[in-house]
Amino acid sequence: MPTIPDLNTNYQHPNFRFDKKVIRMKIMNHIKNLKKRVRRWIDNFLEGHYDHYSCNLPQRLDTFSRFIVRPIFSEVSVNASQIDRIRALKDTGIIVYVSKYTSTLEYLFYHIRYDQEGLPSPEIALDHKIFLWQPVSRIFRIILAHIDHLIKYKTFPNPYKSGFIQRSLKEEGKSAHLSLVNRRGFYKRFVKAKTDPVAYLIDLQKKIDKPIYIVPQWLLFSKKPQRSQKSLVDILFGGEENPGRLRRLWVLLHTPNKVFVEISNPINLKYYLERSENQGRNIEHLSFDLRQGLIDQLNRHRQSITGPVLKSQDELKELVLRNERFYNFLVEYAQSHDRDINDIRRKADRYLNEIAADYDITVIQILAFLFGWVWKTMFDGITLDMEGLDRVKNAAQKAPLVLVPCHKSHFDYLILSYLLFINNMPCPHVAAGRNLSFWPLGPIFRKGGAFFIRRSFQGAKLYAEVFSEYIRMLLEQGFNIEFFIEGGRSRTGKLVPPKTGLLSILIKAYENGACRDLIFVPTFIGYDRVLEETSFMKELEGEKKEPENLSQLIRLRKFMKKRYGHVYVQFEKPISLTEFLSKYNTPLKDMGRRERQGFYQNLAYRIVNGINRVSVVTPHAVVASAILNYPRLVFTQNDIMQYVEAYLDYLVSQKVRLSENFEDRRRAVYNVLNLYNQRRFIERLNEKKGRISYDNQKFAIVEYRRPNLEYYKNNCIHFFVPPAYTAMSILSYDSFQFSVSDLYSDYHFLQNLFKYEFVYDMDKTPEYFVEITLKSFVDDSILIPRPSLSGVYNITSSGFKKLFFFASFLKTYFESYWVVLSVLKRYPRRNLRRKEAVKKIQAMGNRLYKRREIDRKESLSQANYNNAITYFNEEGIKGREDEKGIRFYMDVIQKYLGCFTFYR
Repeated sequence: MPTIPDLNTNYQHPNFRFDKKVIRMKIMNHIKNLKKRVRRWIDNFLEGHYDHYSCNLPQRLDTFSRFIVRPIFSEVSVNASQIDRIRALKDTGIIVYVSKYTSTLEYLFYHIRYDQEGLPSPEIALDHKIFLWQPVSRIFRIILAHIDHLIKYKTFPNPYKSGFIQRSLKEEGKSAHLSLVNRRGFYKRFVKAKTDPVAYLIDLQKKIDKPIYIVPQWLLFSKKPQRSQKSLVDILFGGEENPGRLRRLWVLLHTPNKVFVEISNPINLKYYLERSENQGRNIEHLSFDLRQGLIDQLNRHRQSITGPVLKSQDELKELVLRNERFYNFLVEYAQSHDRDINDIRRKADRYLNEIAADYDITVIQILAFLFGWVWKTMFDGITLDMEGLDRVKNAAQKAPLVLVPCHKSHFDYLILSYLLFINNMPCPHVAAGRNLSFWPLGPIFRKGGAFFIRRSFQGAKLYAEVFSEYIRMLLEQGFNIEFFIEGGRSRTGKLVPPKTGLLSILIKAYENGACRDLIFVPTFIGYDRVLEETSFMKELEGEKKEPENLSQLIRLRKFMKKRYGHVYVQFEKPISLTEFLSKYNTPLKDMGRRERQGFYQNLAYRIVNGINRVSVVTPHAVVASAILNYPRLVFTQNDIMQYVEAYLDYLVSQKVRLSENFEDRRRAVYNVLNLYNQRRFIERLNEKKGRISYDNQKFAIVEYRRPNLEYYKNNCIHFFVPPAYTAMSILSYDSFQFSVSDLYSDYHFLQNLFKYEFVYDMDKTPEYFVEITLKSFVDDSILIPRPSLSGVYNITSSGFKKLFFFASFLKTYFESYWVVLSVLKRYPRRNLRRKEAVKKIQAMGNRLYKRREIDRKESLSQANYNNAITYFNEEGIKGREDEKGIRFYMDVIQKYLGCFTFYR
């Protein structure tokens, strides 16, 4: 049995040194193998690279994350047209979404919701880290990659230096997200010299051909404008523009339907760098300008949604009444009127209280909810021009808007403000007549943005100055304004020639530096049926207008029990005042009084022509035109269809906007005839429905309701003025063959005669309108050009009848003007002051109508009479002393009216 050596002795086994070395080697080999296995495992786990960053969130989140956040984001509204704009970019370049503020919640929204919308979701966060929302396996990879990289290279991995960002964007085509304002962002870029994401994108764009699209956007949690003084809630939980985490979560969970996304116009970075002003500049300066430009664009976009910062009434009063310019005026006014300046100040303050709005977003939200119900109760729907609205939204980011709608109803104020508000634009400040300031509507309207204006400023110099200063303040603060260029509601159904009073005040405010630009938006608001129709008919017959009051408001309840068809809202291309002025050789400040007045008139007519261009023609208007222009009192649907087809063919040839109800023309006519029958405008003559098809069903006009039909005919008459003048010129030539040059003199004469009835496009000559009308008549087989003779046409047998379809639009006006001339022929000038003249004309018109010397009851219109008096007085015809002029016009009108004897 071997003995055990005493370990306390110095004795050593001869092989002991060898065994120790072997053990050490084995241990080292084991550690080395372990390291290799660990390295291999790390490399396998890290997939052979360090490109695992918290700034990269995979397109598909794990089930747990999706379960938490998707329901929160599901009710947030996204603008479909804006989404389509981005969708069109995804195949042509790299998309980088830009937000103003850094927010993980906002980034997650874009990441998840854009993927649902079929857009490239931002997988790369260029300026912040998304850690906890990563899939669990990615979290461990990110941690391990950073630790391993730190041990190996003594630094953390950098996605910019490693080329990860460039590969992700350039080679893999991923989208990114960037925020512009971060609490520590400036310190990191300026002091720590960290990579500036904006500079990096500029540098990347210089290296690649594919464009980088920078898409600024807002995730808005409220439409409320910022206030000049923060509330306690804003201090504790963040303001409306940049809510804190708790406030964002509360709104998303409590009222997610109030949260919405707005996408601004994308910037093509490639084109941005190719601009001449950016050539040769270093990246640092370019990145600064681009960042500031994006911030400005986002700020302007937000203001176009919420409106400018909302100041208190006292602050606004200070801006209006305490500025140096107005103070100098007060001093001069007090001295010239020998009054104490304090008395003048008190008076100015009273005037401002009479004028000023008291904008309140809470009241507006309540009214939006209320009127949403009212419109559904009264109307069959509202057709809104979304393409035009997008243009308006884009324009609102450049300068204050001046919305200029036509004025057909008191509902115009409410409908336009409502539509803008629900489509993420602020309610404009609306210029309303002082007659609407009665209690309780006045205070409510003020809260909704209405400010009140007197009908006349004559003799009220102080009032006019206060009003002008108020307008200047609104523009200076960035508020949008709405006013009605016609002055009041149109009683006739057609556009009234424009007034330039308020327009001139706006332009003078612009001239005095209230804003860098001013953008006018011609706006059409039309109705299948107007609420005030009955009162309009009474006024046209000479009755005095009933003033608006509380009793009218109470009676409104009975009108809400009826249906009023559709409402149509359309926007013409906005007009930039700066661009419009650039076409003039003389700057605004150098224009004389006469030249300035001409400038105002030119702009005003451009606006009303824009309104006419985007008007929607409805079946109600076309059928009313056909009924009134038909030469007999009794008609069938087939008779009316001939007129409707001719009118619609012409409108289509001129690319006029038609109501969608015209998709089935015969059905549209059938529905309108039924409606007019129910409303007693027409009456069905035979009730044997089983024996007679509806196409041959006979109707008769109810004579005393012709003016009602005239109102709806006038809704579309401006489109038929050129063919009416042209057809009348052809018929008056009294030949089945004519030359185009033969028509010009008649067209010129008719255009001048009815210049107060219709608004003309002064950029186009009568020759232009004659030529485009003749082309349409040829296409409709009304005329045949002579091949051998240039500019010579023959009237076809069917075309002769159709010419009367169009010429008949003028018969009402010929009869009205004939009545006026009959009175002017009978009485001397001294007996024909305006009021007395109108009474005599009304009496004469009624006598001639009863004696059947005139055919159309609708010609007994006070509006037509007033326009005729204005025209004839302008021509120097004011009474029987002007016999020569009276005889000339009576002969000409008799010639035109005589043409209609051939068509019965």
